[in-house]
Amino acid sequence: MTMLSRAALAGLPSGILRPGHDLAATRTGIVHFGPGAFHRAHQAAFVDRVLDTDPRWGIAAVSLRSGSTTDALKAQEGLYALAVIDRTPATRVIAAHSDAIGPGEGRRLRALLASPDVRIATSTVTEKGYCLAGDGTLDMGHADIVHDRIRPEEPASVIGWIVSGLADRRAAGVAPFAMLCCDNMTGNGGKLRAACVALAREWDASLADWIAAEVAFPDSMVDSITPASDAAFLAKVAAELGVEDKAAVQREFFTQWVLQRFDMADGPDLASAGVTLTSDVRGYEQAKLRILNGSHSSLAYIGLMLGHQTVFEAMSDAELGGFVTRLAHADIAASLGPVDGLDLPGYVDAVLNRFRNPAIRHLLSQIAWDGSQKLPYRLLDTTASALDAGRSVTRLAVPVAAWIAFLGAKGRAGETITDPLADTLAAAATADAPVDAVLALRQVFPARVAEDPRYRDAVAAAFAAIGSEKLRVLLAD
Repeated sequence: MTMLSRAALAGLPSGILRPGHDLAATRTGIVHFGPGAFHRAHQAAFVDRVLDTDPRWGIAAVSLRSGSTTDALKAQEGLYALAVIDRTPATRVIAAHSDAIGPGEGRRLRALLASPDVRIATSTVTEKGYCLAGDGTLDMGHADIVHDRIRPEEPASVIGWIVSGLADRRAAGVAPFAMLCCDNMTGNGGKLRAACVALAREWDASLADWIAAEVAFPDSMVDSITPASDAAFLAKVAAELGVEDKAAVQREFFTQWVLQRFDMADGPDLASAGVTLTSDVRGYEQAKLRILNGSHSSLAYIGLMLGHQTVFEAMSDAELGGFVTRLAHADIAASLGPVDGLDLPGYVDAVLNRFRNPAIRHLLSQIAWDGSQKLPYRLLDTTASALDAGRSVTRLAVPVAAWIAFLGAKGRAGETITDPLADTLAAAATADAPVDAVLALRQVFPARVAEDPRYRDAVAAAFAAIGSEKLRVLLAD
């Protein structure tokens, strides 16, 4: 089968959306590290819209480890299909990538990072790709960082390449590029700045000071469900396009990129493409953690107790869907203060609508993993806020009671609990007084929450109702 290419665009079926800009006029203004599926479905789609009116911001996709994606982009002249899976699906060809650089092409990468045309660098390499220690600082003992400290001329890490590129620009008298981390780490811009400054200080103290003073590292938050591009999906895209596409990606309709405002004269108009520019990225992160992730965990544990398998099934249960809707609007959103540019009720509605997408098969069992790590941020911070404000915690106690019941059922059946505290949780949840035993785990529950009689009584009452098969009575309240 013929591969997707610029020449093949004209022959694509009429229902396929095509790029809205002159591909030949596109120049490279952004270097991106980590061109995985999320980047291609998310940031690249935003930039593709920017290119419709400003050709300066083509993306050079850089992969330091594997050449499979960059090879596919090269073979397809930077083109690939983005399938939006929703009640009304749509497929669009993305043409945001003007170049691709794979492993072993360090000389080309160095030249691009030094180019005055490149004004922005971005990254999606997952949290571990930044070589950070557990406290969020640069891990000087990481093998790649050890290498880069000794051989800065041939970096192995993303941090090394960023610092090397900035060093070359400083030496040449070229203004630095802005560095946009697009991995969801709290305070990601600040963490990346600190890591780059730490490595630069190993090379040249004045370089470190220059990076700290002159380079923009704005915080950001990104969100969109991006299922894997498996063989079945790629075959479906090929049948739809009539050409082979090895770089095709899929995502839900909802997509969000929140970016801290930063200074860049004559920069890309990201806001026109739908990027939210704000002074309060932390507020958006907190809203996502509490509203989206808190509701997700609530659906997972309660839904599993009711025999559901997916988010869509759980939200389609009228009683459970209604309960989570009330929980999100009346209890979770109430714990959040005003956020610059964010309509909280509208955000809650958008999140709940995403959960009702029949095209996304998101397993509750997967969301239920690692509850001891997730619940403190997803539900317990919200609970602490409610207790401090004197609001009811009755609904907020139900998903935690369902989690305890879920753990107990797993423990008694000898089934695997996917959690770093698996053995501790299994022992507590199968004890004679499981609510007391689980709430006593300070690795999960802060004393100010667990020892408050209002919360303890609410969790105990909800747990007793679940045990007596009266969970649906709880959901109706």
